[in-house]
Amino acid sequence: MASDPSPQAQVPGPVGIFPATGMPDADWWHTLWPDPDAVVRALGVGPGMRVLDLACGDGHFTAALARCAGSGYVTGLDLDPALLARAKARCADPSCHFRLGDAMAIRDVCPGPFDVVFMANTFHGVPDKARLASAVAAVLAPGGRFVIINWQARAREETVVLGAPRGPQTALRLSPEATLEAISAAGFARERLVTLPPYHYGLIVHRPAAPDAKEAPAALR
Repeated sequence: MASDPSPQAQVPGPVGIFPATGMPDADWWHTLWPDPDAVVRALGVGPGMRVLDLACGDGHFTAALARCAGSGYVTGLDLDPALLARAKARCADPSCHFRLGDAMAIRDVCPGPFDVVFMANTFHGVPDKARLASAVAAVLAPGGRFVIINWQARAREETVVLGAPRGPQTALRLSPEATLEAISAAGFARERLVTLPPYHYGLIVHRPAAPDAKEAPAALR
């Protein structure tokens, strides 16, 4: 799923979908993210990587991840069958696969290992962020990265797209520091922060590889 298009309640979806993470209308969403490939590259996804797009929604970023990963592969995971159908139609690349499942139980459907777990515009709605971080850590390769795209911690009234405020309610928005604190118990350490104009940032974190780890993410080989 992506980000809540309005502060009002969403139409109920499959049980287990995170609150305030309904898929936005395509018109303003694509206006906000006109070049997803550039975003993905700025966040360090490159050829040969094994990538999980967690809560992939309609595949807007999944398709970009597949193009940037090249000889690698991308798996999109979401709990909404209707959105997965749209994602499959958007990303016909043979290296792109989709799975129906719960983000809190990633290993059950997407055991990995992955070089990157990518999560865009959804983390703010996760009720148990520490548990999610542990689930992500369990499927990352040694030295792998968790990439989180979040709305900036600004008042919703300030994040205007096509003439209207967009994104989650102000109270749900997290600073990079608050995001890192929420996942630190899973062993993640900050690697770098990327500003994604106009209203987002990308936080890249990793779990330091054990000294005897023999496998590293593709871009580091």
